[in-house]
Amino acid sequence: MLTGTVTVTTSAKIELIDVTTQINKAIKNSGCKEGICYLFNPHTTSAITINEGVDPHVREDLIATLKKIVPSNLNYKHLEGNSAAHIMTTLVGSSGIVFITDGSVNLGTWQRIFLCEFDGPRERTMKWRILGA
Repeated sequence: MLTGTVTVTTSAKIELIDVTTQINKAIKNSGCKEGICYLFNPHTTSAITINEGVDPHVREDLIATLKKIVPSNLNYKHLEGNSAAHIMTTLVGSSGIVFITDGSVNLGTWQRIFLCEFDGPRERTMKWRILGA
């Protein structure tokens, strides 16, 4: 079992950052050809998702929809002022699993792996664990 981290510096309050290349690099460096890569985001105001990565409008649509579902201007009780970010993280999720095939992530034609920032800008660390051969 191999483990490691990918560090991402975000630049906006809310954004989706493609981390597929960094995850593929970690897999290549591990030497694993076939297996599973577990991804975990240990932050409470950012998430992980796998989605369309070719058309940037998809990311914009996802963000716009999340903002409508979870408005930032409700009368939240959390004193830090980032309750909307916590709720968005709960909706999207803080982990993911991808298959490894021929030494890289096995994604659909249009799929990419994203770190979802909901309370940026910040430095985020995504953890990965590879099981395989």
